Amino acid sequence: MSALSSSAGGTVLEIEGSGRHAGEFLFGNSPAMLDLKRKIALVASTDVPVLLTGESGTGKETLAVQIHRMSRRAKNPFIKVNCAAIPGALMESELFGFERGAFTGAVQKRMGKFQQATTGTIFLDEIADLDLALQAKLLHVLQDGNMALIGSSEDITLDTRVICSTNRELIAAVQSGNFRQDLFYRINVMHLHLPPLRQRRTDLPELVHYFMAHYRKSFGRPGTKIPTALMDLFEAYNWPGNIRELENILKQLVILQNEGELIRQLETKLREELDQIVDPDGSVPLKKYVKAAVLKVEKELILKVLRHNRWNRKKSARVLKISYRALLYKLKECGLDQRETVLPGEAE
Repeated sequence: MSALSSSAGGTVLEIEGSGRHAGEFLFGNSPAMLDLKRKIALVASTDVPVLLTGESGTGKETLAVQIHRMSRRAKNPFIKVNCAAIPGALMESELFGFERGAFTGAVQKRMGKFQQATTGTIFLDEIADLDLALQAKLLHVLQDGNMALIGSSEDITLDTRVICSTNRELIAAVQSGNFRQDLFYRINVMHLHLPPLRQRRTDLPELVHYFMAHYRKSFGRPGTKIPTALMDLFEAYNWPGNIRELENILKQLVILQNEGELIRQLETKLREELDQIVDPDGSVPLKKYVKAAVLKVEKELILKVLRHNRWNRKKSARVLKISYRALLYKLKECGLDQRETVLPGEAE
């Protein structure tokens, strides 16, 4: 069903089917991705709920497929539900199904996604977009391991692994009242975070090599070397669309062979990024932007430590080797005040 192989020094999980879109996930050699690879091997062997976080385009769905394919449920269904794409009024019947006559238009019994995923895995993509009423019902299903079709009083026992994903900060959603705290803890048994591409730039050459080889084979195109000028631009660019954006650009390059056009496009985007930081007098105050960059790194590190310590600020301050008062100052400086970083009832 699956196997591990090497690619330009990294590791690829190869899945039967049409390449990456069938569940192939490319690790790199950056520290964050090597750590992720180690954790996945452990997580896949269990049935506990998993929460995948990361910006759009970082590969959360592909990672969910990989976890499923490495698990004991690999030969059973993998069912994806996009919580952001289905209106709230329809989501309940989509997830849990309904009996004939349960409501107007229910002309026949319909199985929901949870039933379809029995003995397999259900992937709830963009879980933060699920409305509060459905969050309560989902919590009941995860706690009790059973559900009932809409319009039925008969419980159905489920044997389904649950993987959720989000590109939002769920802690902030909990604090604002848009996401249930008890559901957050229920789905966050195992947390895997996918870093944005700009934080794993050392993996860029491997990713470029992989996608170029994959699409040359898919489209029957001859192999051509990527110009050094284009590769330099790849490494300078911030990739707001992450791996999805890189993949699309390389797919375009293989089909159109438009190296010159891509170089011009990326040069324009880099100029636009620079224009955003240039002062009215044409100067670029280095100290100002170095401080902003340091603040961003500090924010990411503090968030990582807080998450690891379940948002216990006193323990996190000890881990960071700063005083509790200094941590409070950093939280305020980074725009992470108490309301955003501490859940109700959590110890400090």
